[in-house]
Amino acid sequence: MSNSHPAALLSIDVEDWFQVDNLKEGIPRESWGGRELRVEGNISLILDVLEQHSTKATFFILGWIAERLPELVKQIHAHGHEIASHGYRHELVYSMDPAKFRNDVGASKELLENLIGEQVLGYRAPNFSITDWAIDVLAELGFTYDSSLFPTMVHDRYGKLSGVQSEGARCIELKQGFYEIQLSCLPVFGQNVPWSGGAYFRLLPYGVFRRGVRKILQTQKIYCFYVHPWEFDPGQPRVSNISLAYKFRHYNNLSKTYERFVRLVDEFQFGPIRKAVPSGSSETCEM
Repeated sequence: MSNSHPAALLSIDVEDWFQVDNLKEGIPRESWGGRELRVEGNISLILDVLEQHSTKATFFILGWIAERLPELVKQIHAHGHEIASHGYRHELVYSMDPAKFRNDVGASKELLENLIGEQVLGYRAPNFSITDWAIDVLAELGFTYDSSLFPTMVHDRYGKLSGVQSEGARCIELKQGFYEIQLSCLPVFGQNVPWSGGAYFRLLPYGVFRRGVRKILQTQKIYCFYVHPWEFDPGQPRVSNISLAYKFRHYNNLSKTYERFVRLVDEFQFGPIRKAVPSGSSETCEM
């Protein structure tokens, strides 16, 4: 990989508060259409921070959102950020068969490309629920990278890819011309602790999280961070009929996300994921 590529990669998983898997016990999918859309205001906050720090990111956008808020997709793109796919209906990949997955992701890719007028290169699975067969489908649909593999055993919904080692570089060539950009973990006492964002970013003291990021950048080739727009929204509606564990995962420290995100973007030089994906024969990923 060229030294001009940013080692720290910034990604935003664009979904609204009611589409989160932790809340599905209390929010049936068929009720989505009647829920309050809050994603636009939260994206506006994120875009302002990125503009102030001259930082570009990758926005993995749910097709369901893009269909209803096409101008939001165009706005993100107009700010110079990478547009990528988060699928269409936020369904776990391994809950679908290959045909259904192809339809879901293909529809999302086509919609996004029609809105921005350029090819969508990247995909991230909802809840990082990637599978081996999904990689073949993504490559056939014309994607050049996936960023869904979270090499940790901490979470019960994350997917797996056969034969992919959890140590070393975070960029791996899975097949010719198709790459995996892994989410980052910090090795602690022989275990991979999630260190990429989400609830982990909100739970840990910021100083501890920052030291972990620096350690990853010192010892690994890439650091990949993610966050959701709803994490910037402590005033979002509260769902009561879900488990205490899911309440904790979703609502913990929402009021601190904005301040911590500003500090993170200020202290590290981030770029979009596509900048880390080899674009020619002179650049390679780790095999």
